[in-house]
Amino acid sequence: MASTITTPAITMARFMANAMADALYRLLAWLSPAYPIGAFSYSHGIETAMEEGFVTDRASLIAWLESILRGGTGRVDGALFAAAWRAADAKGWPTFDAVAERAAAWRGTSEMALESRQQGSAFLAITRTAWPHPDLDAVHARTGGEIALPVAVALAAAVHGIALEMALGGYLHAFAANLISAAVRVVPLGQSDGQLALATLESAVRRAAGAALAVADLDDVGTETPLLDWCSMRHETQYTRLFRS
Repeated sequence: MASTITTPAITMARFMANAMADALYRLLAWLSPAYPIGAFSYSHGIETAMEEGFVTDRASLIAWLESILRGGTGRVDGALFAAAWRAADAKGWPTFDAVAERAAAWRGTSEMALESRQQGSAFLAITRTAWPHPDLDAVHARTGGEIALPVAVALAAAVHGIALEMALGGYLHAFAANLISAAVRVVPLGQSDGQLALATLESAVRRAAGAALAVADLDDVGTETPLLDWCSMRHETQYTRLFRS
């Protein structure tokens, strides 16, 4: 009798564990540096920040990225991600499309717009191929495949059943890790310094995710990192460049 009573609970626990494992597997695949969206070719202004002497070592890199996560792209993209995920999860497609439109316009410079749009378009294209879903196809048709990266990742996470908190934290971690990878190549920093920087930024990523989840109205969100925008604009005419932003 005891075995009969506990079997459904055990089955449900195994089902939930498998579902969590599937969600984690997909999220890790999508946010891996190996996912073919071209993230390695963008520095998000760090190349110019190094050229101008703003980022010269691990400490200055950490301070630079903390400011971006707190008051710059991390703040804006996190809020956009959360809003897009909630709309897609609820199948509120007019709301989702409005978030996508806002995300496409909410860029301070042409290179920032290029960075987000091209990675987002590549993400949506490869995800439709490898992890197909009708909602991904529908969004692709409505947008012509032009979509900002945080909105594209949020969409995929929502329709594939990945929890918002997990997906958003993973996205912001990947964002920080990619910028550290760029800094390792141009500052230059050693691999150990890069990983130490990523470890130090753990709490900053967590705070950025928490702040994004708390946003009730996207009209309340803005940036306070003018030096980041200046570096991005300066990068457009920088004489020698390794990166596209």
